[in-house]
Amino acid sequence: MPAPQITPGAPCWADLMTSDIERAKEFYSTLFGWTYEVGDEEAYGGYVTASKDGQAVAGLMLRMEDQPGMPDVWTVYLASEDINATAAAVAAAGGQAFLAPMEVPEQGHMAVFGDAGGAAFGVWQPSGMTGFGKVAEPGSPVWFELHTRDYDRSVDFYQRALGWETSVMSDTPEFRYTTLGEGRNSQAGIFDAARDLPEGVPSHWTVYWGVENTDEAIEKATAMGSTVLMPAADTPFGRMAAITDPMGAPFRIMQDLGQGGEQGAEG
Repeated sequence: MPAPQITPGAPCWADLMTSDIERAKEFYSTLFGWTYEVGDEEAYGGYVTASKDGQAVAGLMLRMEDQPGMPDVWTVYLASEDINATAAAVAAAGGQAFLAPMEVPEQGHMAVFGDAGGAAFGVWQPSGMTGFGKVAEPGSPVWFELHTRDYDRSVDFYQRALGWETSVMSDTPEFRYTTLGEGRNSQAGIFDAARDLPEGVPSHWTVYWGVENTDEAIEKATAMGSTVLMPAADTPFGRMAAITDPMGAPFRIMQDLGQGGEQGAEG
């Protein structure tokens, strides 16, 4: 399929901060069929690029020894045409900078922020590395979703800081959900998770990865040390589940991508 068209403000990349890079590589390779290329240690700190069918789909990096207590976690990056302007907009909208804009030689510029609801996310201004080479297929990302404890404030933040043009998918007391874009053109979602997140779990972004068969993927993952956070369930958007990798990094999987970009998946 053609390379994905990534617009400003939309998810363009995801990477994993892991405490065991070799075990992570083995796990995701077995689960998703990923292959890897390791970057230069001096220039890129040994950053690992994961590919599916020769197209880049994710990054992996080893957690630094000076980050004790930090959990293994996936980070979603949103595209920016001017990362310094985005940093100013984030601050004006009530966010904070965890990692100020910095250059990644020959690849682009990156930063990590906290939104107004407390969820961490990255921003990427591309040059050499433009982002995902494959989406909406097994082994690649199929959806991106913010689970927030402060729904109204979060929606306002992404509208102001990232220029999101949003559409309300549902606004009932039981299910409040807003998307970036509308219908089949939507690119990410914001879910009011105030009543769903367990005590102590902060607002956070999550990635849905495509699989051929959700139940088989769960069986394969648990055999490698994965934990099931949400059992497989059929939804209007596909059969999905929430699991972790063996080191505890949470993510979601989804079978049946026939709905394309119209996926808005709450959980």
